[in-house]
Amino acid sequence: MSNIEQRTDICLRCPRGCEIHTVLNDKHEILKMEGNNCKLGPEYVKQEIEDPRRILPTSVRVRNGVRPLAPVWTPQAIPKAMLLELAAESRTIELDAPVHVGDIVLSNWKGLGIDLVASGEVASNT
Repeated sequence: MSNIEQRTDICLRCPRGCEIHTVLNDKHEILKMEGNNCKLGPEYVKQEIEDPRRILPTSVRVRNGVRPLAPVWTPQAIPKAMLLELAAESRTIELDAPVHVGDIVLSNWKGLGIDLVASGEVASNT
């Protein structure tokens, strides 16, 4: 007896934000899909099923800066299952001001090629 799973995803690949309804079998194979208004929707849903990824925007502490936090992000999407772990690790990071856009805050996290990069400026207060 096979289990049928129904899911709804909001596609993020273009500004339309299509609500895509998908029916999957017990092997997570797509049986039916509707609601996408372009060819990017099926690609998005397939990735969400097989390997969901997200970009992590967060902030890190800054010592001696005009602001206490600097914005950082992962320029590449990372596995969704790792978001909370990387976010927790980012809370342990403290930089010295000044911080510049593009500064590598954390390089090659866990050997996975994931970088955490400054996305804003924080000048020194000294």
